[in-house]
Amino acid sequence: MKANSRSLNLSALLNAVKESELLWVILFSILTAISAQVSIPVKPVPFTLQTMIVLLAGAFLGSKNGAYSQVLYIFLGIIGLPVFAQTADGTMGFARLIGPTGGYLLAFPLAAFLVGYLTEKSQKYLFVIISMFAAEIVIIFIGTLYLNAAFIHNFIDAFKAGAAIFTVWMVIKVFVAATIYFSISKKQPRLP
Repeated sequence: MKANSRSLNLSALLNAVKESELLWVILFSILTAISAQVSIPVKPVPFTLQTMIVLLAGAFLGSKNGAYSQVLYIFLGIIGLPVFAQTADGTMGFARLIGPTGGYLLAFPLAAFLVGYLTEKSQKYLFVIISMFAAEIVIIFIGTLYLNAAFIHNFIDAFKAGAAIFTVWMVIKVFVAATIYFSISKKQPRLP
């Protein structure tokens, strides 16, 4: 009888953890940090997998929690934890937000919110794909504007270095994110 009671308590505990919004927000922050370490360090902005996790955070967690996960990720980086992608200049902490990648990083919460908001409206494949492309465009647009304003001071050069170079990579990440989302969402439509 006690063994059965313990298994019920363990099952209840596992269900409570699974349903915890805070756990999923923290988990997607950690996944964003891990995906940042998968990078190709090119100047001024490296190729990473971060934005794919940003898209998934919004799709799985919804608008608010998706955005919260990215705010937490940025906060962890600001306080000096090595969660941001490695760059050639080696800056860490708050300095990363005022560096060439700052605009991209600051756009993450907005992009996660956008994907979450739009996927809350419709779960149709094409709509999810469009919402993910829209979020990627937001990240690239804000990042490129910031890159131009703070560093390059020539919009054409900033566009080449901060947007055009990422177009193929963006398409790949959107379709991979959508594939992951739809394969998991069949079993788990929306995380808490």
